[in-house]
Amino acid sequence: MKLLAVSDAVSPALTDPLAREAFSGVEAVISAGDLPPEYLASIAVALGVPLFYVCGNHDIRYKDTTPTGCTNIHLRLVSFGGLNILGIEGSRWYNGGPYQYTEAEMAWRLLTLMPAIWWARGVDIVVTHAPPRFIHDAEDPCHKGFRSFLRLIKRYRPAYFLHGHIHRYFESHEARVTQFNGTEVINCYGYTLIDIPPETVDAKTGRRRKRYLRG
Repeated sequence: MKLLAVSDAVSPALTDPLAREAFSGVEAVISAGDLPPEYLASIAVALGVPLFYVCGNHDIRYKDTTPTGCTNIHLRLVSFGGLNILGIEGSRWYNGGPYQYTEAEMAWRLLTLMPAIWWARGVDIVVTHAPPRFIHDAEDPCHKGFRSFLRLIKRYRPAYFLHGHIHRYFESHEARVTQFNGTEVINCYGYTLIDIPPETVDAKTGRRRKRYLRG
């Protein structure tokens, strides 16, 4: 499966009339936040595939305007292509604006997701705006990551943890990736393609699994 992950910076290449040809093989788009709603809607139309998103700390317009044809997955566990995808919006609290959370507030929200994750037999891809603490984050109040995301990774071992929020240009996809506890933590700034290799299949559930099975 090939996914296109986007965040924080608009790229005209993704809405170009030739985008569907240039990005052929992409089965879904995932947005990690801080992008105009019209841009996300245009990507979904240009590529003709589902688009899942979470809001970033600058997505104030999303309170009144949502991207047409796209799916907000904040605090939701959705299934796509046999993979469970979990979304979590926002950044660390720094000035009281929308989509900002204290560490305690975020930890509580993750706790409320435990029954859904258990019922779904795990999570394969986590999509957030902010990064985990000490992985790709910074030390200013706005750009610190969440410690609770580290606990989420350790507990559920998702194959991928996709985030935005940290603006940085990369010369290759590999430069975006940090391995933590068996999870690929990926900074999706701008856009990047993620090729998910062939998976094994859980005989009990029929779900595709990349690296791990749960009994």
